[in-house]
Amino acid sequence: MSKSSSTDKQATLGEARQRIDSIDQQLQSLISERARWAQQVGRAKGPLKAAVEYYRPEREAQVLRGVIDRNDGPLPNGELVRLFREIMSSCLSQQQPLKIGYLGPEGTFSEQAVRKQFGHAAYGLPLGSIEEVFQEVAAGNADFGVVPVENSGQGMIQMTLDMFLTSKATICGEVELRVHQNLLSLTGEMKDIKRIYSHPQSLQQCQAWLRVNLPNVERIAVSSNAEAARMAKLSPEAGAIAGESAARVYGLKIIAGPIEDRSDNTTRFLVIGRTIFPPSGNDRTSLLVSVRDKPGALYDVLKPLAEHGISMNRIESRPAHTGKWQYAFFIDVSGHVDDPALQAALDEMKPAAADVRVLGAYPVALP
Repeated sequence: MSKSSSTDKQATLGEARQRIDSIDQQLQSLISERARWAQQVGRAKGPLKAAVEYYRPEREAQVLRGVIDRNDGPLPNGELVRLFREIMSSCLSQQQPLKIGYLGPEGTFSEQAVRKQFGHAAYGLPLGSIEEVFQEVAAGNADFGVVPVENSGQGMIQMTLDMFLTSKATICGEVELRVHQNLLSLTGEMKDIKRIYSHPQSLQQCQAWLRVNLPNVERIAVSSNAEAARMAKLSPEAGAIAGESAARVYGLKIIAGPIEDRSDNTTRFLVIGRTIFPPSGNDRTSLLVSVRDKPGALYDVLKPLAEHGISMNRIESRPAHTGKWQYAFFIDVSGHVDDPALQAALDEMKPAAADVRVLGAYPVALP
């Protein structure tokens, strides 16, 4: 029997709706049953102090990969992952909602990344800067933080990398968010716009479109796209480049969109916390490596990775802030820090390096 044969193509509209109603009842019953079992998991763990102690990203990643493996359509993987993420988020919030810091204000792409990773039952804590997100996580005022680290077209977010040079935060997860930029304004008329506000990265992502469509309009960089939308709301002559959520939050009209120059415009976010979680089965480990000033220093550090079959996903250098012309290397590799092969490679790297620090080990981003 084919998968489609279970659906009667000749069913009337009334019969189809009746069947949907029946399925909805079953779904609701099963979701309630799942929530009760989630409560049982909480009781089995005992009286923990906070929501963060109930949260296990490696277990969540395993569950969601199972959702993808079982998916035979018609909904795409990303939609099913989103639905199950919301169910898991609601079940977890029965203990206590997670508090997630992000680069605010409300309506930023960072907030969208929070919702994609933690669902809408988590409590979002909008903060004024990336530095403040790190500080609130370190102080325990936020359970986790979500910060942008890389854009597919514009490269690394240097502020985020620099924070790891001094912060003790660990990387607990990653989120990839497809970013669509839109031109927003109060009037909805392009002819009214005399200046455009946006985050510097967003201005860069849309520079070709702006050059063709608004070549003589002043471009003003601000701290976030949500802040740009807030400022555009104050004047009919102002426009903002931001996402659809910012348009809804600040009551602006979308004039044009998407207007990003690259069709694959994607931003990668990191989830930061205070601990490293166990392996999920498909993980990435981030390292911060300082090398000694000598010929072949970087080669000596990287050689053990190749010898132990560890794939390096990316490498980025930044001034180490420990002296003039000294650099630190941010390295992402496949696998979890607890994997024997990676452990062996790290043991061999350490004598060759001035310092090797594990920034985090976390599940690879899901759709």
